[in-house]
Amino acid sequence: MNKVVSGADEAIRDITDGMTLMLGGFGLCGLPENCIAALVKKGVKQLTCISNNAGVDDFGIGLMLKQRQVKKMISSYVGENAEFERQLLSGELEVELIPQGTLATRCMAAGYGMPAIFTPAGIGTEVAEGKEVRNFNGKDYLMEMAFDADFAIVKAWKGDTMGNLVYRSTARNFNPVMAMAGKITIAEVEELVQPGELDPDHIHTPGIYVHRIFKGVDYEKRIEHATVRSKQ
Repeated sequence: MNKVVSGADEAIRDITDGMTLMLGGFGLCGLPENCIAALVKKGVKQLTCISNNAGVDDFGIGLMLKQRQVKKMISSYVGENAEFERQLLSGELEVELIPQGTLATRCMAAGYGMPAIFTPAGIGTEVAEGKEVRNFNGKDYLMEMAFDADFAIVKAWKGDTMGNLVYRSTARNFNPVMAMAGKITIAEVEELVQPGELDPDHIHTPGIYVHRIFKGVDYEKRIEHATVRSKQ
């Protein structure tokens, strides 16, 4: 089945106010830049965003925060965004901080059709407040629910018209587990090829998980903190 759409605007056409979105990426690496820009332009609001982090003030999800489009962030790290901090401290933004491994596994559970997972991460901390704890073989585990996202929006290096995806190096990060987990998954790719052009052994996300795909443009691929050797 050909799953190609013309671009980001068409891909996000039925994302509306109040929906829950997963957005792939880690730091500023592997972000679905085109779809984020389209969401900013569309102006949808009251969104719940599930993402490892919230971008920075002028890039990634930070652009959506700046326009007050995000009602709640579910993340594991948010320390590089001053606007995020301001909205959190002022009470404008709901925040749920989750251990990074738990975040990834709750995505994976949604993709696998599992309602919940059990993890020792968070036992004895604020993370465990109000949640069920079970003991297995003498050790306590916290029950965490699988995510329930209306859309998963991911970015890949290559994809074919049937939705099969290949990620590149560290841009792989959260994209594969989120691609499995949305009711509708949108993929933007740097290179879009025909079926059969991708080596089956190199495919990270099978096309069965992807509903819409398009070739992105004008990727900035910003580096969050450039580290180079000092001159000798």
